[in-house]
Amino acid sequence: MATSRRLGRLGRGVFDRNDRRKQAYRLANAGPQSLPLLDLSLGSTDLSPPAVALEAIEVALRAPESSSYCLHASTRPFREAVAAWSQRRFGVSVDPDREVLLLVGSQEGTAHLPLAVLDPGDSALILDPAYPSHRGGLILADARIERLLLRPEQEWRPDFKALSNSQWDQLRMMVFGFPHNPTAQVGEQSWLAEAMDRGIRHQVVVAHDNPYVDLALDGEAPALLRCPGWRECGIEFFSFSKAWCLGGFRLAFAIGAEHLITALRELKGVVDFNQSLALQRGAIVALTDAQDWPQEILGVYRERRDRTLAALHALGWHAPCPSMALYLWLPIPAWAKQQNYNDETLAADLLDQTGVALTPGSGFGSGGDGWLRLALVHPVEDLEAAVARMWPWWHAHI
Repeated sequence: MATSRRLGRLGRGVFDRNDRRKQAYRLANAGPQSLPLLDLSLGSTDLSPPAVALEAIEVALRAPESSSYCLHASTRPFREAVAAWSQRRFGVSVDPDREVLLLVGSQEGTAHLPLAVLDPGDSALILDPAYPSHRGGLILADARIERLLLRPEQEWRPDFKALSNSQWDQLRMMVFGFPHNPTAQVGEQSWLAEAMDRGIRHQVVVAHDNPYVDLALDGEAPALLRCPGWRECGIEFFSFSKAWCLGGFRLAFAIGAEHLITALRELKGVVDFNQSLALQRGAIVALTDAQDWPQEILGVYRERRDRTLAALHALGWHAPCPSMALYLWLPIPAWAKQQNYNDETLAADLLDQTGVALTPGSGFGSGGDGWLRLALVHPVEDLEAAVARMWPWWHAHI
């Protein structure tokens, strides 16, 4: 049966391709003498969520209303908790009724917003590399995608001046995020301020994806909410997946200009309901009773970053030190380039020979060509063991 051209444009995503490779490895290496899969390809942490949040969910699950559909009006306690968090976290007062929206993961927000604000053929800008849902949402909206290439020699800083005023005038939307996935750079507030200024001047919707706002290891994470003018054409997406370790619960929210929140809410009213009230209760408790949780886990990620980098450097794989928790961004080594590996084939060979799964950087866009992403989502001993597995493979090639 025929499928849409839109689906063809989406293509098979990098995580799906990796998932197929990992499953093939599991099937081929099921014996007791084989190396088990060590999956460092997904940003799905092994760290536990706050106990108080899980306990709140458990208690709330027993309430009959937790198994019912949840319409927007019932999310008000959650939205009030978000508004209080915004005031504490950023010193920014927001209206829980007009400027806050519950999401089923922040990825839902970045994927659905283009459907709510763009017409087919409208132009939109993403960074390259970027998280795949930024591109995916624009494809689903039949948008014309423009890319702003990030370069390592510029420390992955977006050069918004690379676009002329006429190019900015043609844009209707831009989607980006700092701290940045996949390069693991925190970024600077001035970058967001420049983007917001251009959005206002050229009437461009500025959508900022910020699930890592509480995971800066060095420096202060930027936020669109700190930029004057966000209420004109800005919207920011936050998540419980990373800082509160609740990824599988799919809890997130948007704070933004009233007309953008309204548009996204109307679209959500057609395509989905909201998360269970029990899950919302856990999120409320995370924001109120476990607000320091993100700071408590930063030390774990800092140790993982430093010790894994030290092990890689001892191997001979030199990578930049990330300023954001959760990922390392690894350049393909010189010997791999000389032997005509690209990031996809190198990741496949590494998995086949060692059982260690990384993510090819080209899956995040052409700007990720020649890079691999390693997720620090296992105990530090497992991360060092992963590098130890690489030694025979590495030295067989050099």
